[in-house]
Amino acid sequence: MTSENSTEGGPVTQVGEGQEAEEATPPVLTVGAPRVGEVLADRYELAEHINDDAAGRQVWQGVDVILRRPVAVVLRYPGGDSAQEMLQAAVTASRVIHPNLAGVYDAIDEDTRAYVVREWIDGEALRQLVVDGPLDAEWATSIAHSVASAVAAVHATGMVHGNVHPGTVMVGHDSRVVLADARATEGDTPDTDVRAIGGILYFALTGHWPHAEVGPSSLPDAVRDGSGAIAAPRMVRAGVPAYLDDLTMDLLDDRLALPSADVLAAELDRLDVAADEPFIVDAGPLRFSAVEEGLPEQPPATRRKLMLGVASLLIVATVGLLLGIRVLADRGDTDDGAAPGPGVAATATNEPSGGSTAPAAPKAVALTRDQVRIVDPEGDRTELSDAPLMVDGKRDTAWESDTYRNLPFGDKSGMGVLIKLAEPTDVSSVQVNLSATGASAALFSGQGDPGSTAAGDRKIVSDYKTRIGEPFENHEATTLTFQGFPPDVKHQYLLIWFTKLPTTSDGRMRLEIQEITVQARG
Repeated sequence: MTSENSTEGGPVTQVGEGQEAEEATPPVLTVGAPRVGEVLADRYELAEHINDDAAGRQVWQGVDVILRRPVAVVLRYPGGDSAQEMLQAAVTASRVIHPNLAGVYDAIDEDTRAYVVREWIDGEALRQLVVDGPLDAEWATSIAHSVASAVAAVHATGMVHGNVHPGTVMVGHDSRVVLADARATEGDTPDTDVRAIGGILYFALTGHWPHAEVGPSSLPDAVRDGSGAIAAPRMVRAGVPAYLDDLTMDLLDDRLALPSADVLAAELDRLDVAADEPFIVDAGPLRFSAVEEGLPEQPPATRRKLMLGVASLLIVATVGLLLGIRVLADRGDTDDGAAPGPGVAATATNEPSGGSTAPAAPKAVALTRDQVRIVDPEGDRTELSDAPLMVDGKRDTAWESDTYRNLPFGDKSGMGVLIKLAEPTDVSSVQVNLSATGASAALFSGQGDPGSTAAGDRKIVSDYKTRIGEPFENHEATTLTFQGFPPDVKHQYLLIWFTKLPTTSDGRMRLEIQEITVQARG
């Protein structure tokens, strides 16, 4: 979906297009100016001058002559004290490794000049991508999801990015989205970054940047009414889905409390699926609660947002009540050994409580090699072999997918594993051991196996709609344990459906399933 580079003055700007005053004229260097072919630090050869950014820094494409890889080199004149902010930001950014963050390789101060060496992104900035017109909803959501994931990774280290902007969001020709040029100041907070993600959504959908809400830029300001209020994306252009319009406006509304970046990333991950994805729940986006009392009367859409906050409290209270009933049922003493009442699940414990008989412990269900297979409705059918390695009882063997270049799963909506139990079974849990963290997956049940063909796999994906338990989103551990099976309901066919690849220890995006274990109620 990327467009051809249409900016004036040459190739893509790789970094340095953040929220500074972009009208500033970069200085023209004469004495000591870098030149094509010059090798910096005996390692980085300058190949092409790309442009000068608003802060007066020169952006070059270079080559790491040792590792033979392209790099972006950002030079600043002079070095020394005046370059410390740039160098410190680079050092800080280098500590965070994430597929959606530009890698920082080096930061050098030569006194007369300083430079930062970064990953070269073969693509273009979001600000250039939108030159030919706003993006469609699916592409805008995907970009915002990638940016939110990158920001969440930065925030997890206790740092702030401080420069989320259409000029620092790079979109590669392989569709990989990368956030570059972290440049936080004392006034920046995690909320600043999250609010700017709303600005990214607004810009991608409309081609305008909401200056008053997320910071100045030379980009066109958001469309506003006579009172200065921002116009919703659906008012600027036709075809923007209501759920995406609401989410964008919520993020830009300073009367509403913002979610954390990881919560927003999870929500965008849920929305970042194809329109025909059978497992997406037809529900609206994440909604935020008002943080100021005494707000003026709101239009119906905003009132609905506030009502959802009350509904959430009622849900929490209901869940707490049910959990309390369950605990009391588990711990209660009965003279006749009666089981808990209908609908109340008994929890297995090591010791009986009050003399009552403890429920039997779950037991493992033996799986043979012909009881698991790969479900790949959108692939080339080359990743189907070695599935028995997932049930051979060995953690040092694994089924491996192909290596994909871009998240969440290359050009696919996902892949899965079909488990065919020998007979209908009262399952209590399914555990999946992976080789790396960061996977997203859900568990579904269905009826029958139409066969290991592309058509058969498509039928499984369309027919298996009963989700078991809660899905995992960007799971931080290598073990996924699916629970929530209703008691006294037997299952024979289960589908573990993966929608996002983990990043393995070698930096690649690949799914490796070491072992799958099914537990049944005793």
